Amino acid sequence: MKFADLHLHTVFSDGTYTPPSLVSECQRHGLSAISVTDHDTVKGIIAVTEIAKDKDIEVLPGIELTAEYEGREIHILGYLIDRENESLLKRLEILRENRIERAYKIIDKLKGLGVILKPEAVFELAKQGTMGRLHIARAMVKERITSSILEAFQKYIGDKCPAYVLDFKLSAEEAIKLIADSGGISVLAHPYTLNNDEVILKFIDYGLMGLEAYYPEHSQAMVNFYLDLAKKHNLLVTGGSDSHGEAKLQTKIGSIKIPYNLVEKLKIAKDNRR
Repeated sequence: MKFADLHLHTVFSDGTYTPPSLVSECQRHGLSAISVTDHDTVKGIIAVTEIAKDKDIEVLPGIELTAEYEGREIHILGYLIDRENESLLKRLEILRENRIERAYKIIDKLKGLGVILKPEAVFELAKQGTMGRLHIARAMVKERITSSILEAFQKYIGDKCPAYVLDFKLSAEEAIKLIADSGGISVLAHPYTLNNDEVILKFIDYGLMGLEAYYPEHSQAMVNFYLDLAKKHNLLVTGGSDSHGEAKLQTKIGSIKIPYNLVEKLKIAKDNRR
């Protein structure tokens, strides 16, 4: 049996894995195929692919786009995308700048709550990566504002918390179309976070092609539900650990291993679209 993990992050977004360390960890867990799905960037794909060649690990080019739908944050995974697609790259540059603006807005909200976090502390952690809330949470821990990343999210910057800022300039429909236009397969990431499965039907109308049924925070009942939903609506099924390395210890490489035949189905779906 060959296994895959199709949801992995590197230092090019908000993970702590460098390309060599990511590949090494995937090899250690016996993975045959992986996908680098950094937030709103494709910069890590080339390096990981080159290193993985020598380790006999297949790398599917991927991305995790952050979008909005009716006032909530939505994550859409894109698989087998053309990472050199001009329209995609132009939009990603806008999203990169958008994420930086959002970080400043969150820091300003924290200041309004009496919590002083210097922007430099956040940018020092982010470096070349696309800016995200996880960088802010890590900076809050480093500066001893909170005792843990979890506390930072639960008390300050998590969804509906006092310092939360949505402000993503990409709709769910646009994200799905952007992936399709770059030759990719769109998949809804961790669907349990929606808390509203009716929304999935709307995304299918937009052109959504798959569901991430296998996910560390999905109970077996949730997995079964999303597998049934995928079958009913002729959707592809994927899964992954959503590992961010040391930045998110509860999601580890090896925690989710999906059978390789699901990777093959992604490839067939892409071929059928040509």
